[in-house]
Amino acid sequence: MRISKGKGAAFIVMLLLLLDQVIKIWIKTHFQLHESVEITPWFYIYFTENPGMAFGIEVIGKLFLTIFRIIAVGFIGYYLYKIVKQNYRFGFIACVALVLAGAVGNIIDSIFYGVIFDHSYGQVATFMPEGGGYAPWFHGKVVDMFYFPLIQTTWPDWVPIYGGQEFIFFRPIFNLADSAICVGVFALLLFYRHTLTKSLSKEED
Repeated sequence: MRISKGKGAAFIVMLLLLLDQVIKIWIKTHFQLHESVEITPWFYIYFTENPGMAFGIEVIGKLFLTIFRIIAVGFIGYYLYKIVKQNYRFGFIACVALVLAGAVGNIIDSIFYGVIFDHSYGQVATFMPEGGGYAPWFHGKVVDMFYFPLIQTTWPDWVPIYGGQEFIFFRPIFNLADSAICVGVFALLLFYRHTLTKSLSKEED
């Protein structure tokens, strides 16, 4: 039996949300903050939290950022619904579904994690602690854990400003939701730029 494009998109979103939250909850309830495990010399599970955007970027207030995310997810969800109804190619729909799943995954942390977990400083967090969580609703921190320091070296002394300092590539620590957003956006720009432009132009008409 052939699965409809809408059901395919829903499956992508639900599967990624499930995997993202299972990984985050496991990390949160088994690691102290900044605890790490080396999987290979270039891949670590490193538990950190950030109050900002993907890859730890923080530029605006937490409550405003969370509300902005929710509004953005509403627009992305509506856009996904429209392109499914208009029968766009499934590859294009799947890319948008990846972005939606990633955005929702990090919103869940922001809305709920401050209430359902206590802090991870010097301890492993408890799920639904008796004394309450570490932050109010909408002020939770996003759990990150994937760290790929592919290159670890030192800048040559003759390099201005950075000479003698440590150089790491790739430095950001991220989660599955971040990955879904980046893969979805990259694939849209690489393979479906014309389709994206055409569909957005149609929405404005």
